[in-house]
Amino acid sequence: AESFNEGLARVEKDGKWGFIDTTGKVVVPCQYDLPGFFSEGLVHVKKDGKYGFFDTTGKVVVPCQYDGARSFSEGLASVKNGKKWGYIDTTGKEVIPCQYDVAWSFSKGLARVEKDEKYGFIDTTGKEVIPCQYDDTAYYFIEGLTYVKKDGKWGYIDTTGKEVVPCQYDHAWYFSEGLARVKKDGKYGYINTTGKEVVPCQYDGAGSFSEGLACVKKDGKWGFIDPTGKEIIPCEYDSAAYGEGYFTLIKDGYLSILDKDLNRVF
Repeated sequence: AESFNEGLARVEKDGKWGFIDTTGKVVVPCQYDLPGFFSEGLVHVKKDGKYGFFDTTGKVVVPCQYDGARSFSEGLASVKNGKKWGYIDTTGKEVIPCQYDVAWSFSKGLARVEKDEKYGFIDTTGKEVIPCQYDDTAYYFIEGLTYVKKDGKWGYIDTTGKEVVPCQYDHAWYFSEGLARVKKDGKYGYINTTGKEVVPCQYDGAGSFSEGLACVKKDGKWGFIDPTGKEIIPCEYDSAAYGEGYFTLIKDGYLSILDKDLNRVF
């Protein structure tokens, strides 16, 4: 047995899976290949190579008829019919036809889809809000933006499809605390949500911002910067980490621990 999720837990018997409730009662007999986890009151299961869904009472909502399936999110689940993906609602009705090569889960009203090796986003009505025109994209929007790849370069679009940051970077990552790490000509820097390069691409390595700090590497050594690009901890350490209000720094084999105010505690 595993942990309970929405009042039920997966159990295995003789290589097949089912579900029990918190009293130990078998709600779903052990007759399925490894199922997913409940989400929005439904779970996808696999039997004889086909996928379907049932609810927390064990009632079959969608018969095992699909070639693939993902969990429900925002009232919809992506399903595969033959080689194409679409979406069904919680009644099992196919509300977005199976026409995509791949279709992912919805998040904040949008889902990433792939068609003819290009990526875009659709809304819950099936409208292509962002046409399938990018070579690659992130899976979700964070802080209202997501990174996209076109003609070998990365940039950012908003939820309307507007290109807020032109595709000019060698790589790009999610936004965190209003800043995103980008790579250009082999160096790392940071941009804000308007696309302004707040920290120039000058570092050999970099991490995302957390608690107002980001770890950066220069000339083989690590340090920390603040959101303005100011070096709070100079890049002179062989190893550098920050967590729970403390910096853990190693230089020439010696360990130093500083608090957030840069007072040495060890």
